[in-house]
Amino acid sequence: MKLTIIGSGYVGLTTGTCFADVGHQVLCVDNDERKVKSLQEGKIPIYEPGLEPLVRKNVAARRLRFSSSIEEGVDHGEVLFIAVPTPPQDDGSVDLSFVEKVAREIAQYLDSYRVVVDKSTVPVKTGERVAQTIRRYAKPGVEFDVVSNPEFLREGSAVEDLMKPDRIVIGGNSDRALALMQKVYEPFVAPVLVTDINSAELIKHAANSFLALKISYANALSEICEVAGADVLKVVDGIGTDKRIGRAFLNAGLGYGGSCFPKDIAAFIAISEQLGVPFSLLKEVQSINQRQITRFLDAIREALWVLKDKQLAVWGLAFKSNTDDVRSSVAISLVEKLVAEGANVTAYDPQAMEKAKELPVGSKIKFANSAMEAAEGAEALIIATEWPEFAAVDLAKLREVIRTPLIFDGRNLLDPGSATNFGFQYRGIGRGINAERTAE
Repeated sequence: MKLTIIGSGYVGLTTGTCFADVGHQVLCVDNDERKVKSLQEGKIPIYEPGLEPLVRKNVAARRLRFSSSIEEGVDHGEVLFIAVPTPPQDDGSVDLSFVEKVAREIAQYLDSYRVVVDKSTVPVKTGERVAQTIRRYAKPGVEFDVVSNPEFLREGSAVEDLMKPDRIVIGGNSDRALALMQKVYEPFVAPVLVTDINSAELIKHAANSFLALKISYANALSEICEVAGADVLKVVDGIGTDKRIGRAFLNAGLGYGGSCFPKDIAAFIAISEQLGVPFSLLKEVQSINQRQITRFLDAIREALWVLKDKQLAVWGLAFKSNTDDVRSSVAISLVEKLVAEGANVTAYDPQAMEKAKELPVGSKIKFANSAMEAAEGAEALIIATEWPEFAAVDLAKLREVIRTPLIFDGRNLLDPGSATNFGFQYRGIGRGINAERTAE
């Protein structure tokens, strides 16, 4: 099939590339001409495992092309996917101006039947608005249908998530459109859930909110565990083996971040309030998430007393491992707070340092070439992102290069007993008191 993806950001580029890899003829459209030129040259603007070679493979096979022309995109695709940004506004609601603009541009060039697909994460009833907008600006009598097809990509495993999805959700009210969408996804072996548009739009926000709730539940447990002298890892392992609960996303740490969870939870709260059904539970999820970084900073201050002029090593800047994405990264927020108190921060991240350098805080910290280099002469080590290489650190070597043997493990990567055996004072999340007893 001929498919057009409008928006070549994280979702659009990954989706378009995977569609091309299963045999579709894909045109990715973006209004950033420099990005388009870069993509045409085989350079991709994001780090995602497995994506770059897949882009090059499908460009070479002429199944994947890039353009800055919406007109060309509408002419090319039988199905047009809208995958443009939906950033948050100050009140937590979603800025839909990019979606509305694309809908108007599609309408301008529409001259025969097309299926227009909302791929971006949007509030419920957006599909109705997109259809109204296209109808308002299109030529009289031109046929089209609007469908919701939410994405469920996890940064760091997005290619696998697309190629081997656990479910495909298609929301639409037209048999003609649904038949075409079934054809789009025919190469993918996965259950297909067909719903109305409003239900499909709610599924994505509901799913992300529930996952964030699990994270905040684990973080709330971590606070209890610290006071009770328990180990939160053992507690969540104990409840996670219950098949009704599951172990995934029950990880205590610095809290959730990234481009999806904070935005989507805020948006769902705003949506529920606009509908007159306030979702107060999600406000507590937000509150717990914000409290985690405050508690972690309090622990650092308690140990170091004054942060001003302290030399601190921070391992991790991306919001999670296997990505270079620093948007709404808790690690970045932590660094900003440390710098604001006068600390001297040296940071290392396997993938995210170039993007971190572009942030305002990037000019206020030092960047190391390795984790061990960042730790040289440090008065404390802070682990802020769960990269596997940090979990595999040589503790003996680390003890040799660090000035003061203090570890603040914001992702519970290290074993408290091992750390204390090498002479470190270790503080994790929900394990601090337990670690101190091990050291004794």
